[in-house]
Amino acid sequence: MSKRNRVILAVVFLIAATFFSYFVYNYIKAEAEKRILLEKRRAAWDNLKLAIERKINAFGARPSVIIKDLATKWEIDFNKDRSVPAASLVKIPIMLSYFYAAQENKISLKEEISLKGMEKVSGSKVLGDRAVGSKFSVEELMVPMITQSDNTATNMLIDRLGFDTLNGYFKQIGLKNTNVSRRMMDFKKRANGVENYTTAEDMAFLLEELYRLNFLNKNTSKQCLILLAQQKVNDRIPRKLPKDDIVVAHKTGLERSVCHDVGIVFTNKGNFLICVLVKHGNKFARPAKKLIADIALLTYNYYQGLD
Repeated sequence: MSKRNRVILAVVFLIAATFFSYFVYNYIKAEAEKRILLEKRRAAWDNLKLAIERKINAFGARPSVIIKDLATKWEIDFNKDRSVPAASLVKIPIMLSYFYAAQENKISLKEEISLKGMEKVSGSKVLGDRAVGSKFSVEELMVPMITQSDNTATNMLIDRLGFDTLNGYFKQIGLKNTNVSRRMMDFKKRANGVENYTTAEDMAFLLEELYRLNFLNKNTSKQCLILLAQQKVNDRIPRKLPKDDIVVAHKTGLERSVCHDVGIVFTNKGNFLICVLVKHGNKFARPAKKLIADIALLTYNYYQGLD
């Protein structure tokens, strides 16, 4: 090889080595910056857990709580596998069971169901004044059941599939500790120890399945999320959050001595899952509602503080 070619080769090698060194330097720098940001974020997450724990301790009861960052999958939880009366949270797996049954061609979402007298109960803002014998499709009943927590609509859907079939679907969906054993507002059965139960862990599992679009198929998951995002009862998770910058897909539950809210909060700095189930001994639910709203605000503020 001539001297001239050796010089050219040396220059090319030097340029290549320079570019390689520059690339490696920038890669190492970027990775170090990402690590520092992640460490800061983790420290803020740990501080969030402490703040939530202080709120829980000040409340006095033992709420079941799960907060999950849907990007990192970090989780904060307290008493997540504790069984508590489900109240209206049971309406989420009832909705999912109907989609499951429809996929198996066991039922059509267009099928019409007639309202029976025994199904009419209080807590029915939509169907409360409808006459016995009125007909509604399954799809029509799902909307008030989820968005306005209509108990009559729920009872109609419970009766159409029945307890055994619904509980079978609950297990197929992947729930471990959730059941439906009585109609909504059936306080006689409740007094005799017949209760619908769930856990924060089960509710978080369902919500994350919907968020990841893993329930049955993407379209069905999206349909369920859209219904949950149309929730009209907003005195818990969304109560202290800004109205314009977020979307909350959630479902509340409220009965004597229990107050719940579970959902997904979509923000411009990250999305999080929040489940707060409160079994309390207060005469009114106001303190429990405030606790849920406070935990939601603490979590939202964590995201707003991120770089």
